[in-house]
Amino acid sequence: MPESGGFAWRYTVRVAELHLSVAHTSELDPAVLRAARAMLDDAFDGDFSDEDWEHALGGMHALLSEGDAPIAHAAVVQRRLLNGGRALRAGYVEAVGVRADHRRGGHGGTVMAAVERVLRGGFEVGALAASEMALNFYAARGWQRWRGSLSSLTPDGVVETPGEAIFVLPVCASFDLDGELTCDWRDGDVW
Repeated sequence: MPESGGFAWRYTVRVAELHLSVAHTSELDPAVLRAARAMLDDAFDGDFSDEDWEHALGGMHALLSEGDAPIAHAAVVQRRLLNGGRALRAGYVEAVGVRADHRRGGHGGTVMAAVERVLRGGFEVGALAASEMALNFYAARGWQRWRGSLSSLTPDGVVETPGEAIFVLPVCASFDLDGELTCDWRDGDVW
């Protein structure tokens, strides 16, 4: 847990045989990052690209492990989202996955609770793109599905990005769920 009297970037909690770490990318050993990446490759049945992994780096990671083996992961990185003429400081959740043999045990909720704590401590809003099978999971945690239009600020200007399942978690910013939400540009999936 964070040290009393100060802010700690890293904390660790042990529950039974499981170990939850929350740390910045820079504080994680390269071997731990490789193991997390390999677990995510398996969790997404090979549909987790190098760009997907790149999107998860440079922020805070919640990593649940059994011994030295990661079983669940989520990350939050800073992005800018535009809504109502304002640039919002958003914590964008990436690379949420649970190893197949550990699903339905609450482990996804454990890593999400850790990144939601990070969101509430440092961002105006949380945001994420959800897969079809995770829609109910995020809604049950209080995340709200974006109802308005979606777009991305690209090198060629603002481009609409319809068909995405985007969820937001209000922290301290007010915004219009029926308005336009525009994300900053990045390689790969913009959302």
